[in-house]
Amino acid sequence: MSPARRPRVLLADDHRLVAEALKSLLAPEFDLVGVVEDGRALVEAAGTLKPDIIVADVTMPHLNGIDALVRLRQGGDQVPVVFLTMHRDVTFARRALDAGASGFVLKHSAPAELVSAIRAALEGKTYLTPQLAGEVLGAMKEGPEGAGDPVAALTPRQREVLQLLAEGRSAKEIASRLGISARTVEFHKYQVMETLNLHTNAELTHFAIKHGLVEL
Repeated sequence: MSPARRPRVLLADDHRLVAEALKSLLAPEFDLVGVVEDGRALVEAAGTLKPDIIVADVTMPHLNGIDALVRLRQGGDQVPVVFLTMHRDVTFARRALDAGASGFVLKHSAPAELVSAIRAALEGKTYLTPQLAGEVLGAMKEGPEGAGDPVAALTPRQREVLQLLAEGRSAKEIASRLGISARTVEFHKYQVMETLNLHTNAELTHFAIKHGLVEL
């Protein structure tokens, strides 16, 4: 990268106040090329804007940040992604890193930490907030990802359907959004319930909230 060209950042966060604060934080060193508010828009913007790095929230509407990253990687896009999140649970950090994240920073950390994470990611390194580093390393030593994270037992498509159901979308709406039939949506819903041993829509919603797929 030429020294004269500032790194181009795509920001994905559905909280506008957070997004505005991040704009001010990043402006001195980076060029903000776009701001999106959900995971689907993130995937689309990454393809059109070609940023040098993405800073994303984990929990966003329509498609959460981690599954958006999975979709980017499946499409061959290797742009570094740094997650900035309120979720202090080690399972979120583990899930993000396993999906290919280059950084995981907590929103209540010092602003300078995010800048450090972005710089590290642009150098091809992985940055993990010191507040979680010990726990994450410990979890990785204990065994393969998924042992303590039931979300890992679901396929990306199942997680997508679960998130949209928990957001209150009907099977018909989900089918239209995903380009599949309503019958296929119901099949995925059945599989999710079987895998997670859940029995009602309320239980599905509670699970999705508890595990960071949607917000209250």
